[in-house]
Amino acid sequence: MSGNLLLRTAIAVEHDVFVVRQRGREVAAAVGLESQDQIRVATALSEVGRQMFALLGAVVVTFDADSEHGDMLLVSATAQAPTDRAVLDALAAEVAGAHRLMGTWRVYESGGRVTIAMGRQLPPGAPSWTPARVEELRTALERLAPGRPVEEFVLQNQELLTSLAEVQSQRDELLRLNAELAETNRGVLALYNELSDELEATNRGVVALYAELDQKSAQLRDASEAKSRFLANVSHELRAPVTAILGLLRLITDPASEPLTEEQRTQLGLIEDSARDMLARVNELLDLAKAESGRLEPSPADVDLHAVFGALRGTMPSLVDRPELDVVVEEPAGLPVLHTDEVMLVQVLRNLMTNGIKFTPRGEVRLAARYAGGDTVDLVVSDTGIGIPPEEHRRVFEEFYQIRGAAQAAVVGTGLGLPYARRLATLLGGELTLTSTVGAGSTFTVTVPLRLRPPHGDA
Repeated sequence: MSGNLLLRTAIAVEHDVFVVRQRGREVAAAVGLESQDQIRVATALSEVGRQMFALLGAVVVTFDADSEHGDMLLVSATAQAPTDRAVLDALAAEVAGAHRLMGTWRVYESGGRVTIAMGRQLPPGAPSWTPARVEELRTALERLAPGRPVEEFVLQNQELLTSLAEVQSQRDELLRLNAELAETNRGVLALYNELSDELEATNRGVVALYAELDQKSAQLRDASEAKSRFLANVSHELRAPVTAILGLLRLITDPASEPLTEEQRTQLGLIEDSARDMLARVNELLDLAKAESGRLEPSPADVDLHAVFGALRGTMPSLVDRPELDVVVEEPAGLPVLHTDEVMLVQVLRNLMTNGIKFTPRGEVRLAARYAGGDTVDLVVSDTGIGIPPEEHRRVFEEFYQIRGAAQAAVVGTGLGLPYARRLATLLGGELTLTSTVGAGSTFTVTVPLRLRPPHGDA
């Protein structure tokens, strides 16, 4: 046994990926890494182990005390090296995200085996590596027995909650900076109007104003970088664990696995619903980020609205969990051929109908198409729900904004559905408008051109 070895484990079957993730967190905690670093080590190790097992087969994982490069926890995953170099290239591409979670990263081949070695520096104040400390940790870790999958689910949910709290903090900081920028802009207009008749005073005000704007612009750039880091964390620290949860649930509920009681199936169903809801929210956020960055472009083609409405008629009622609410999709009639991006159009209508279902306790949510001639068509989603106060009509299209009030507070959401729907409607060359009365319901109208021009003027 190596003098610096803390623990050795292996991935022989797919289930072992979850065990390795758990051991990674336990080792990281034992050596004194902070909570976020424990999550990073566990997430990076589970991603590397899963991909190596899928591409290369059995994987041996070791945890070592590395004192050559300062006090560091070194985690190595080793598997049989493939004869096809393309497999290694594919592995490198799949684990690229995990690379960013670790402090050091090295990939090498030796003796017909390939190893990915990852390192994380111990925090200041942590005890240095000594033979006695290494032996103490090795003994303690060997005594730890792997926990049950449900316990790993609980820990992963706690990690998700911690990451979401960080997201909330970053969002609040972005809102604060936006508010400061809006206040600065109002100050610009007031200052300009007040000093327009005095050239010298105006010049002094402009100089001072530009200095302040430069400072705010720098703050805004920092906020944008923070948002980018946040999206990266969502992608690797939220999406991967949720996907792992869903994967393990499929293994547990597989007919070939050990039979489950009805109560166990009910509890696992609740876990799966929560995981899918979390994954949908993460995907909403990532979709909105793509739209903001200009990476979404429509691909127009002839669209059969009868087929689109038929698909929504078949899928949307399944989202309703109360008998007192109906989902009605009218049959579109008398409409000319619509030439637009069908995927984006369906996403807009689905987001609007989902929003209506959330905020309509009873009555109906209705989808209809209206054409009064000209070169546009109106797609209308109306509901008999709680309605939106007039002062909130503009703000409901702001990212992350949630309507205040007891009735609205009972509905859980991210505040991204309507902003994303409006952005997609704009990409389709149209607009999304709202009319609403408190207590009487809301009507969202998507006005799109009959023929959308292709991007960049393509024929």
